[in-house]
Amino acid sequence: MFPVLIGTVVIAGIVGYLSEKTGFTRNGYLPSIIICVGGAFLFYFVRIMFGIGFGSAGMNAIVSSVGALIIVPTHWRR
Repeated sequence: MFPVLIGTVVIAGIVGYLSEKTGFTRNGYLPSIIICVGGAFLFYFVRIMFGIGFGSAGMNAIVSSVGALIIVPTHWRR
């Protein structure tokens, strides 16, 4: 369980960095990484509690990170 959590954080950090590098978001590197890691943590714990997921832990981390990047910044922008 612990290696899956560490892998989720690493994958979420990479997704946050790549989203800024490619221009998908314009939040800054650190805010994008924090948003991705937060979304991945949330989905990781939802997966543990309720068993909801997309198959592998890596796919869950990628999908939840991208979902958090889409939901969080557009929610607070005007």
